[in-house]
Amino acid sequence: MGMANSSALKFTVRRQPPALVVPAGPTPRELKPLSDIDDQEGLRFYIPAIHFFGRHEGRGDVDPAPVLRDAVAAALVHYYPLAGRLRELEGRKLAVDCTGEGVLFVEADADVRLDQFGAALQPPFPCLDELLFDLPGSSDLLDAPLLHFQVTRLACGGFIMAVKIQHAVADGPGLVQFLAAVAELARGAAAPTVRPVWGRELLMAAPDDDLALAPRPFAHREYDDVPDTKGTIVPLDSMTHRSFFFGPREVAAVRSHLSPSLRRGATTFEVLTGCLWRCRTVALAPAADEEMRMICLVSVRGGRKPQQSGTVIPVGYYGNAFAFPVAVSTAGDLCDNPVSYAVELVMQAKREVNVEYVRSVARLMVRRGRPHFTVVRAYLMSDLTRSGIRDLDYGWGKPVYAGPAKGGVGAIPGVASFLIAVKNAMGEEGIAVPVCLPGHAMDKFTEEMSKLMRPAFGASSRPSSADNVFPKIKSAI
Repeated sequence: MGMANSSALKFTVRRQPPALVVPAGPTPRELKPLSDIDDQEGLRFYIPAIHFFGRHEGRGDVDPAPVLRDAVAAALVHYYPLAGRLRELEGRKLAVDCTGEGVLFVEADADVRLDQFGAALQPPFPCLDELLFDLPGSSDLLDAPLLHFQVTRLACGGFIMAVKIQHAVADGPGLVQFLAAVAELARGAAAPTVRPVWGRELLMAAPDDDLALAPRPFAHREYDDVPDTKGTIVPLDSMTHRSFFFGPREVAAVRSHLSPSLRRGATTFEVLTGCLWRCRTVALAPAADEEMRMICLVSVRGGRKPQQSGTVIPVGYYGNAFAFPVAVSTAGDLCDNPVSYAVELVMQAKREVNVEYVRSVARLMVRRGRPHFTVVRAYLMSDLTRSGIRDLDYGWGKPVYAGPAKGGVGAIPGVASFLIAVKNAMGEEGIAVPVCLPGHAMDKFTEEMSKLMRPAFGASSRPSSADNVFPKIKSAI
């Protein structure tokens, strides 16, 4: 287990005036409603991602900013709703007004070299607010650009491309799909390989549904109304931010603490999520009878056959296509039981999700006014290890790092963590998990994690075939 800390690095960023990049060709003017999954309260924020590129010997003199700006403009012809603005309709329904006004684009220069960020690039990154500058009003929900880009040239000849997208219009795979189009067009392609599909009606509560009487086969405890009577939600500025690294040896060590059946059958996501949930609960030290929640983002993309609803999410769909199944336990049970207990609860929660589950969430959204998922005594985990963002080549080779710009993002900061595919300082492939906790709790969390990093008595810490650190699990931001 390793922790990243490059926060001591300071540098100066000089920005040019921001510009709006509009589609490179004509686009339709229309109003396109979002799905009833897209516009829930918990997705009304921006997802930040960041790419670090070293100097490319073949393109050392090519300025990346105009190349990427032109590629974004070309991609927006195909993804023209992203050049529009959100409007709120009756019943808090969100829709994209396809105005073609464009996306925000900033060029900048920084007096820092890539190697000064350290050998292992992972969140938290120093001076992130300078690398993805937030203009006043630009991150509002309504009548604001849906995409922001900042290309920052580095003193070594490399560059950083930071981007954020309004989560209500796209999930993590949707953002990566758009960025893949930008990458192809930047390298000279005439059109993206994957054609975008809007299709938001697929995850819309049917207009003729009697929502009051609609069947409710799922409990949807992720939307329980839980008041924060004990002040458990801590402002992000008051938290400590660290990343923890899990390579094959660390994953094998955690597995050694599980029951034999889980050791063989649980995915890496399930193992690490259960482990992190238990350690985080111990660190926060809630009362034994308080309910703790572990929310897992589980995608319904990739199905080849219609499920109960007759729905398949098509290739090219870039809206939100996932659910928030939740594992629930009292703090006492979590802390007193072995880590296998937490892992089993995570596995059970994930098994509930299919397309019909997501459509059930859509009905709940309309019936209850699009509520936020429960954040009181909750922790949220999303697996991004197979997102594909690390493989995108914009013409300068693959990035040294590509993925979430920080942990704790969301309408309620500090609740979310991600599993991110990275290399550590020794070049070993593994998973970084950015964590946000109050300072005293972070120290306890680190202590608890260290215990699980030591193999159980009599167990081997050598990785086995079960310790593929990039699990085949369908998850999304």
